[in-house]
Amino acid sequence: MKKVLLILPLIILVVGSSGAAFYFYKKLQETKIGGEEDLIAQVSQIMVLPEEKPTLATVTDPDRLKDQPFFAKAETGDKVLIYTNSQRAILYRPELKKIVDVTSLNINK
Repeated sequence: MKKVLLILPLIILVVGSSGAAFYFYKKLQETKIGGEEDLIAQVSQIMVLPEEKPTLATVTDPDRLKDQPFFAKAETGDKVLIYTNSQRAILYRPELKKIVDVTSLNINK
């Protein structure tokens, strides 16, 4: 009987922790996907976007990018939307809801 009393709380703890981990993982995935869709929707309010899904990136260290003209005005947290087929890149600042720069890409396929 004592073993059951010791094992039962352990089982409840493991099941509860697993459930909580799964719940928060799913919420994180929903936020990530929703965040991408929201970002694209924000940019589409101020610019006509190509009819393709962009590759998204976030500027984390603008000092490393300063030698590239496209990133000259970039700040930490800016988003880059890269449209490979349309060969366009957009630098967007979410806090201001403004496009910082747009450029053409030269991608060798």
